[in-house]
Amino acid sequence: MAEKPSTTFGDSGSGGGGGEVLNMDPSYEKKLVRKLDRNIIPVVMVLYLLSFLDRLAFPSPPTKNGGSNGAKKRVNIGSARLYHMERDLGMVGNQYQLAVSILFVTYLAFEIPGNLVLKKFTPRYYISFITISWGIIATLTGTVRSYSSLLACRLLLGAVEASLFPGLAIYLTLFYTKTELALRIGYLFASAALAGATGGLLAYAIGFMDGISGQSGWRWILIIEGIPTVLMGIITFFILADNPETAWFLTPTEQAFSTFRLSREAESTLSAKRFHWADVRACFGDWKVWVFAAGQFGQDTMLYGYSTFLPTIIKSIGGWSNAQVQALTVPCYALGAITYLLIARLSDSHQRRGLYTILFSLISILGYAVLLSPASSGVHYFGCFLVAIGLYVAVGLPLAWLPNNSPRYGKRTAATGMQLTCGNAAGVMAPFLFPTHDEPRFVKGHAVSLSMVAFGAGCYAVLWWAYRGINRARERGREDWRVEGLTEEEIRELGDESPKYRYTV
Repeated sequence: MAEKPSTTFGDSGSGGGGGEVLNMDPSYEKKLVRKLDRNIIPVVMVLYLLSFLDRLAFPSPPTKNGGSNGAKKRVNIGSARLYHMERDLGMVGNQYQLAVSILFVTYLAFEIPGNLVLKKFTPRYYISFITISWGIIATLTGTVRSYSSLLACRLLLGAVEASLFPGLAIYLTLFYTKTELALRIGYLFASAALAGATGGLLAYAIGFMDGISGQSGWRWILIIEGIPTVLMGIITFFILADNPETAWFLTPTEQAFSTFRLSREAESTLSAKRFHWADVRACFGDWKVWVFAAGQFGQDTMLYGYSTFLPTIIKSIGGWSNAQVQALTVPCYALGAITYLLIARLSDSHQRRGLYTILFSLISILGYAVLLSPASSGVHYFGCFLVAIGLYVAVGLPLAWLPNNSPRYGKRTAATGMQLTCGNAAGVMAPFLFPTHDEPRFVKGHAVSLSMVAFGAGCYAVLWWAYRGINRARERGREDWRVEGLTEEEIRELGDESPKYRYTV
C-alpha cells in the first residue's frame, strides 16, 4: 500500500475536491498512479482487445493468389481460406462487402450519443452492458441462416460497440491527468496491435474446426471468439470502478487524493466535471474540433487500410505461404505498438502532441512512398515497417490531444465522440481501397492512404500553429478583456475559453 502524503488536502469549493497542498510528496503520487494502472489498464486493454478480435473475426473469401481478399474483411484473417460463409448464406456480387461496411451505419450513428450518456448510467453499468451485448451479438452471428439475418446482426453490433473506444478514452480522463493520458490511451492501441498480430493466427487455427458438428469454419470462428467477450462483460461489472471517489481498490485517503490531483488542473471546477448541454453546443461551434475530426478521418484511413490489408499486401509482394504471411505481420504490429508507447511517454513528459503527430505522419508517408516505388519485395516489406512506425502515433496522439484541450466534461465527451465518428467513417471506405484486381502493387490503395495521411498531417499542423498563436496571445494579455469584471470562479468556468487557460500543443 502506498504511504500517505506528507500534507493535507481537501475540498476548496471551486476546485471540486482540491485545496492548496504544500510540500506534496511526489513519490506518493507515483505510487498511486501505479496502483491505478494495475487496476484499470488491464481491464480496458482486455475490453478493447476483445472488441478488435470480434470485429476482426469476420472471415473473407480468398484472393486470386490463394490468400484472403482484404477488401472483404475487417482486419486479421488476411491469409485465411474460404470458410463457406458466402455459400452458406447465398451471398452474391458485392453482398459481402456490404455486410462488412454496413456495421459502420450504426457505429457512426451511436458514437456521440453513447459517449454523452456514459456518466449518466455510470461507466461500470454502461461499459459492462455494451460488452455483454456485443459479445452475445457477435456469438449469435455465427448461427445466422440468412443474409438478412447477417445484416441485422452487423447493424446491432455496430450500435452497441460504437461507444466502447470513445467511452474508454473518456473513462481514462476520470482517473488520469493530462500529463498521463497519452500513454494510457497508448495501451489501448497496444491491445489493438496485439489483436492484429495474433487474431489471424487464432482464426486460422479455429478454421480447422470446419465441418465439426456439421458447422462451417466461419461459424466456429465467430462463436468461439464471441463467448469470452460475454464473460469479460460480466467480470467488468464487478471490477470496473466508476470514478476515483468510489474506486474499490483505493483507500479513503487515496480516493480523496485521486480526486484532488485531478482538481489541480486549470479550469477544473465542480461544474466543469458535470454534463451540460451548453458545453455540447460549444463543441460543435468550435472550429478546432472540426479540424481534429477531419484529421482523424485522414489518419484512420491509414489505420483501417493498413490493419485490414497488411496480410494481403505482404502476400502479394513475396508469395509466401499463409502461415508465413501471418508470422511476417507480427513484427510490423509489434514495432508500431512499441513505437507508440515510447513516443506517448515522451509526449506526456514534454506535453507536446502536435509535432510528434506530424513527424510520425511523415514517416508513414515515406513508407507508402516506398510501397509505391518499383522496388524489390524486401524493400516493400521495409516500407510496411515504416508505415507501422508512424501509424499508431499519428492515429493515437490526437485522441489524447483533443481531450487535453477540453477541460469541461460535456465538451470533452462530445468532441471525442465527434472526432472518433469522423475517423471511423474511414472504415466505410476501407473495404474498397485494395480490390483484388489491383494486385500485386495496390497502387490506388497506397496512393489514397498516402494522400489521406498527408491531409491529416496538414490538419494537425494547422492546429499546432493555431494553439501556439492563441497561447502567445494570452501570455501577452491580448484576451484579458474577456474576463473584465468576472470573479475568479467565473473565469475558471470559461474552460478553454479562459484567457488563463493554456492549450497543449
